[in-house]
Amino acid sequence: MRAPDNTMLNAFVPGAVDLPAADQQLIDRRAKAMGPAYRLFYEKPLNLVRGEDVWLYGADGTKYLDVYNNVASVGHSHPHVVRAISNQAATLCTHTRYLTTEPVAFAERLLVSFPEEIGHVMFTNSGSEANDLALRLAFDVTGGSGVIITNNAYHGTTHLIAGLSPSLGPGVLPYQNTWLVAPPLDADGQAFAQRVSAALEDMRAKGIKPAALLIDSIFTSDGVAAGPKGFLAPAAALMKKEGALIIADEVQPGFGRTGDSMWCFTRHAIVPDMVTMGKPMGNGYPVAALALRPEVIADFGAKSRYFNTFGGNTIAMAAANAVLDVIENQDLIVNAKKVGDAMAQALRQTAGLGEVRAAGLMLAVDIIDANGSPDPIAASRLVNQLAQKGVLISTSRKDGSALKIRPPLTFSLKHLDFFMEKLLQAIKYK
Repeated sequence: MRAPDNTMLNAFVPGAVDLPAADQQLIDRRAKAMGPAYRLFYEKPLNLVRGEDVWLYGADGTKYLDVYNNVASVGHSHPHVVRAISNQAATLCTHTRYLTTEPVAFAERLLVSFPEEIGHVMFTNSGSEANDLALRLAFDVTGGSGVIITNNAYHGTTHLIAGLSPSLGPGVLPYQNTWLVAPPLDADGQAFAQRVSAALEDMRAKGIKPAALLIDSIFTSDGVAAGPKGFLAPAAALMKKEGALIIADEVQPGFGRTGDSMWCFTRHAIVPDMVTMGKPMGNGYPVAALALRPEVIADFGAKSRYFNTFGGNTIAMAAANAVLDVIENQDLIVNAKKVGDAMAQALRQTAGLGEVRAAGLMLAVDIIDANGSPDPIAASRLVNQLAQKGVLISTSRKDGSALKIRPPLTFSLKHLDFFMEKLLQAIKYK
């Protein structure tokens, strides 16, 4: 029998708290209809009915500031994105086996945001699928099977990728040729490269050929590593020397979130072989992609076909195109840096908090006890206290001891003031 899931300290535990009758009835219906594998956030689950910009609204009328949701990257129910989806749904929804303009035009537009070495785009429905496709190509082009990831990485939920997502917990069997390395939260690029080198040496000793280093470009689930430009370059150089590929998972930090450019990997002064993207791409509509160097796909494309029924469909392209419109027209990359820098400064000036690691609107804050040690119980308590005060965040790090903060890119200084007010109130109960 597998061990119970302890990977979500701030999750709802049935029977642990009293709930309104209507919420309890819905939870019971959910369990009966959807089975036991799903989880709900927060000690008291939220029954949400509406979203607008950075706000979510409960069935009881409660208003919540969303400081967590990178899915609605340009704000919940953004009118420009909603119109684009609606207009295209009323016109045509079809797949990439017909000759339509929408996926070609969007791919061309997206590629402009990448270095010139990245020359192709392939469409999927989710970041999980994009990472799965990236590994499939890496295995094919390198002839290897060894993959290096970080200790608490999250890359998705397909059979292969779940096995490369240790943050899902011990109940998920790891991919057999996985090597785990500690994340570079201290931004020490040489030390991280040494850990990667040790993993490569162990692979060789076991007769396994390396295929890829798969990394979330800002190590979101590991606790956020936001060091100086170029600190991942030494590790990338080691992988290149071995003939292995670099896969930058930009599902969480991409689309301008880190405030420097469209893609977080540019902070590292590297050009990956493949870049995966997902959640923020459609502002809630399922759309994802893999961008890659043409040489990675050349042989595979000559001998194999790729088709995804919904990947690259015309409605998905309309949603993704509208998201790019909003990012550009509302200067959201600039906003991410301005508001993110202000948030990082405010958090660093707040007594009782640990280290703050931040790049734009991707932040992690270590929660520590009186002795300065990580305190995951206090972090979970803070998350739930904030939810009760109308602010939604979550946790990061393997032990859940850091607050994870990643609001929609439309988050403003006014919203920051509200967040800090509620955080200071919640800290009193830490």
